[in-house]
Amino acid sequence: MRKLVMALDQGTTSSRTIIFDHEAAVVASANMDFECIYPRSGWVEQDPAILWQTQYASIQETLSKAQVSMKAIAAIGITNQRETVVAWDKQTGEPIGNAIVWQCRRTADFCEDLKAEGFDAIIRAKTGLVTDAYFSGTKMRWILGNRPEARRLADAGRLAFGTVDSWLVWKLTGGKAHVIDASNASRTMLYDIHQAQWDD
Repeated sequence: MRKLVMALDQGTTSSRTIIFDHEAAVVASANMDFECIYPRSGWVEQDPAILWQTQYASIQETLSKAQVSMKAIAAIGITNQRETVVAWDKQTGEPIGNAIVWQCRRTADFCEDLKAEGFDAIIRAKTGLVTDAYFSGTKMRWILGNRPEARRLADAGRLAFGTVDSWLVWKLTGGKAHVIDASNASRTMLYDIHQAQWDD
């Protein structure tokens, strides 16, 4: 049997898995919906455990429909909501609170402060992005400043941040890989697109 390709599509309201054959024809697919959380006006969150559970359930259902095991899968690709941020304990693999979704505006005031300081010009020159709450970097700062557990874990070297692709790869590998795709890293406001590396 020829090897198959699995695509994971972790979106804002659902997790989907599609298996393709060698000719790029769809062999099987499954989709699991979930709800966003709105703690207050302008704030949008998701439960990282639900993101994983729905993605994993869609993987299992797709494999079942295709009547194959993971041994038949040659590669897995991930597309995801790129600016959403998850923080977790590297030792336990448990998330530190809810993910902050790309739509969330809780860091808009901090972005305005950065603009007032003229720091937005540096961000734009290095990252190619405008300074906006849409992107991941200010969400990471908010987590560090507002979730005591996150700061404690960061000080102990145990805190991991990631966009949704990083979270899924961490879960898929049982915590062996904390990685990110460069195109997703470029949406964090922390990645120097000219040097192709994280900026200090």
